[in-house]
Amino acid sequence: MATYASIKYDMDLSSNATGAGAMTLLSTQTASSDSTISFTSGIDDTYDEHVFQFINIEPATDGADFSFQVETGTNSDYNQTITSTYFRAYHHEADNGEALEYVAAKDLAQSTNFQVLAGAVGNGADGGDDECASGEMHLYAPSNTTFVKHFTSHISMYENGNSCHTIFSAGYINDTTAITRVQFKFSSGAIATGTFKLYGVS
Repeated sequence: MATYASIKYDMDLSSNATGAGAMTLLSTQTASSDSTISFTSGIDDTYDEHVFQFINIEPATDGADFSFQVETGTNSDYNQTITSTYFRAYHHEADNGEALEYVAAKDLAQSTNFQVLAGAVGNGADGGDDECASGEMHLYAPSNTTFVKHFTSHISMYENGNSCHTIFSAGYINDTTAITRVQFKFSSGAIATGTFKLYGVS
């Protein structure tokens, strides 16, 4: 009988062996007081799954929501129809509050608004360290012209109320047209700092 130890040490844990798929870095963008970060190339039928990574992103405005939208072709309106869910777990630094909860105010129901991926991201200094958020979003089969386009997101962040948040958002873009562009922004102010990476998963 196979045990965890035998699988862990005897199996070739390459991406092909695990079935996870190889990740190819397509582009990197570094924010520096940018109003938005947009990926306008690299999102095509070369890969069925695209992963966007966010590393230490910080809003210029304390407590701003981090969000995204998509577009088709060469359009730049970023107003496609989204239906989504949003839930979070949080724990206060002072150990005086915690919860696992659905947040209806952050979901969308056939809306063309930007989808929130992380609410109320902090930008203050805490013990000398700047507050920020990090995580990733997966966009599945954006070039498919038969099905709607699904996305999932998981972000860890320092909320501006001095608490640790882990946030999950998921949903679909209700359009069978190929998605070619993705834009990220904060609900107010600019993206002060942060690194954005786009990967294709084969």
